[in-house]
Amino acid sequence: MPLDQVDVDEQGKNMTFLEHLEELRWHIMRSVIAIVVFSIAAIVNYRFVFDKVIFAVTRSEFPLYRAFCKLSHWLYQSDKLCFDTIELNTQNLAVSGQFVYLMVVSFTVGLILAAPYILWEFWRFLKPALRESEQKYTTGIVAATSFLFLAGVAFGYFVLAPLSINFFVNFRLTDHIVNQFTMQSYVSFVSTLTLASGVVFELPLIIFFLAKLGLITSDFLKKYRKHSIIVILILASVITPPDVMSQVLLTIPVYFLYEVGIFIAKRIETKDPVNET
Repeated sequence: MPLDQVDVDEQGKNMTFLEHLEELRWHIMRSVIAIVVFSIAAIVNYRFVFDKVIFAVTRSEFPLYRAFCKLSHWLYQSDKLCFDTIELNTQNLAVSGQFVYLMVVSFTVGLILAAPYILWEFWRFLKPALRESEQKYTTGIVAATSFLFLAGVAFGYFVLAPLSINFFVNFRLTDHIVNQFTMQSYVSFVSTLTLASGVVFELPLIIFFLAKLGLITSDFLKKYRKHSIIVILILASVITPPDVMSQVLLTIPVYFLYEVGIFIAKRIETKDPVNET
């Protein structure tokens, strides 16, 4: 990032430090407004959000369950891999619990839906500080970041969440213990798992910026490829429950993204636009 362009706005006018803060404030304000708008929409449609989204992973008609059932019919001509609807009667143990988690879930929905716009706003703030060659090179950065985040969220919700919930529901130390989840623990688990998957899927972008800063190279990433698998497995075990299937399902796409990161780092080394004139 060239220092001689830091004090120039999108119209090419010099900006003072306070003007930069004012510009940043408006970008943040517009981002917050976007989150609030989507959050209000979630609050207005709270029954749809909870019945059709949050608790949808407990029903046998959930997309992943239907896919497993079709696979079971194809492989075994039976319902061997089919999932039954989970009778999950969650409890609310706090007086204001349901209202508080309505706000929490609505904010989470607002944050996810507004994420592309938030990234675009911050890109607009940073864009004037970049050289023309850098701007061209990173034109698709917002689209790529948004796509990876939303893809991770979708993977966490449609794949990891249902498998994880099924694992915990059916895991018992003894028949004398009944699994009875609270609303707070269930909602927090699904929300955290979904958001964490979205963040993890940003791996290629992290590699992109580290490579641009010269902190890592494609040779470095190739050298520690085997080590990366171990790190990814550990990360998957932290995000997902102690279920081998869930861990492997998260490890596969993340490792694929690691290989994409190697390709990105190689491209940056081959042709670094920062050095172009």
